[in-house]
Amino acid sequence: MRKIFALIGLVIVLLPGERVIAQNVKFKKYFSDATLRVDCLRTGTRAADTLLVLDYKLIPAGWAGSTTQLMDPFDNGAYRVTLLDSATGMPLYSRCYNSLFHEYRDTPQGDTLSRKFEEVVRIPCPKKPAYLLFERRGDDNRFHPQDTFSVNPHRVWEQFRLSSVIYNWVVPQRLCYNGDPHNHIDVVIVPEGYGPGDTLKMRRDLKTFCDYLLAQEPFRSRRKGFNVWGIPLTGQESGITDPNKGIYVKSLVGASFNTFGADRYLMTEHLFWLHNHIGYTPCDHIIIMANTDKYGGGGIYNFYALSTLNAMAPMVLPHELGHSIGGLADEYVDPSLSYGDCHSIHHEPPEPNITSLVHFDLKWADLLPDPVSGTAIIPTPEDATIPRTECGPIGIYEGAGYRPQGIYRPTMRCMMRDYAPFCPVCMKRMNEIFDLYTK
Repeated sequence: MRKIFALIGLVIVLLPGERVIAQNVKFKKYFSDATLRVDCLRTGTRAADTLLVLDYKLIPAGWAGSTTQLMDPFDNGAYRVTLLDSATGMPLYSRCYNSLFHEYRDTPQGDTLSRKFEEVVRIPCPKKPAYLLFERRGDDNRFHPQDTFSVNPHRVWEQFRLSSVIYNWVVPQRLCYNGDPHNHIDVVIVPEGYGPGDTLKMRRDLKTFCDYLLAQEPFRSRRKGFNVWGIPLTGQESGITDPNKGIYVKSLVGASFNTFGADRYLMTEHLFWLHNHIGYTPCDHIIIMANTDKYGGGGIYNFYALSTLNAMAPMVLPHELGHSIGGLADEYVDPSLSYGDCHSIHHEPPEPNITSLVHFDLKWADLLPDPVSGTAIIPTPEDATIPRTECGPIGIYEGAGYRPQGIYRPTMRCMMRDYAPFCPVCMKRMNEIFDLYTK
């Protein structure tokens, strides 16, 4: 144990906006071409939480991620996981992410009532024993070590060989395929709310959702960088659980409206079910496709995105992918949300598309018309003559991150505010994320 915590000191603590300097890690030297699924349970309140690793599951079908871009270059998310070489302490792989627990902790219930939430982390499987370091972002906006767990790949492979339990997995429906998962973004669409009699509809809807995914910019211009897979599985019943209407459905992954008291917020807490159904399918990002025409959905950074089949789905889906793939913040104002205080005005938010002006130089200052002096007026005044379908000029517009005051956004309109096109700031980050998987 002493050695484990000594190694923690070798991990760099980042200031807001700083990036990890990528190590020259040779994938074939340190990793097998396999995925290690880490099932975790996070328990607590806003004041404190604990993390427990429950199980390591080997996915021998291959590692879907990049073999060259192994260290996360972005200071985003509430949590970071880093794989450390046990002999030297050298970081081998890292990724930042958010979780449903992080949103729960900012609700009134999360302030005092302790709850458990499932988390699943996928990493390339190391060849030699390693340590898995979990960090969480503190109130000072820096990552701090939370806990470290030993990873013994020899034991993981042995358990896999001896295990008689195989994922309830079917051959995925290939919706869009452009090449090797190592240099493509592999997106898996999981159908939710389809019953035994909905198979044909489900397969049609999977194709429709794939089209939605690739229709908007910047996805459209980068479509050759994507592989999209559909999981052709159904649950016991049709429909989606909606507590406000007294509807409870035995669906595939247990998604439910009214998450944290917001009627339109549709999410699932059953991460283990979700990843069980994905099985051996190459997976960088997850979309849950909900079989209902009610408006709703949600998205969490490097966690999953969820959208219904509502008429607004062609716009809702890219918005939620802005969260789950790009780590972008909501830019609209909604003080009624129970987790609406998640962005502090006293620290610079980690999301690239909102600012508290504490460290605005780390955000989009270089994209302003006059980067040296900035805009003449803060907040930038809005121009009512700008068409609804345009973002408008880049500035510092007040009202974002659910707050009407104190948090600012880059443009008047954006996909992350009101389903306009992604603004230049959001577009830049999305393309940077795409490059992380394809270059």
